[in-house]
Amino acid sequence: MEVREAIKLFPHSPGVYRYYDASGTVIYVGKAKDLHKRVAQYFVDPSRLTRKTALLVSHIARAEYTIVDSEADALLLENNLIKQYKPKYNIMLKDSKTYP
Repeated sequence: MEVREAIKLFPHSPGVYRYYDASGTVIYVGKAKDLHKRVAQYFVDPSRLTRKTALLVSHIARAEYTIVDSEADALLLENNLIKQYKPKYNIMLKDSKTYP
């Protein structure tokens, strides 16, 4: 299933999403109070995206999500996953920093 089709199936729930490149490497981890709405924001006309975001989107081959109970849980899970995977496009938190 193509990425754009897969994100249409994302739920309207809080959670964490992960983007993978063609080799299966996690390239970005993000959180959302509404997974469907947040992830859909990446897949718009590229002229509406920042250069960095457009580059990220051009490398996305697969997207996955994890549903959690609250935004606070999403924040904690995102923090842990960034430290675990050290995704290329997550600038902050990669070097063992925590949220301010």
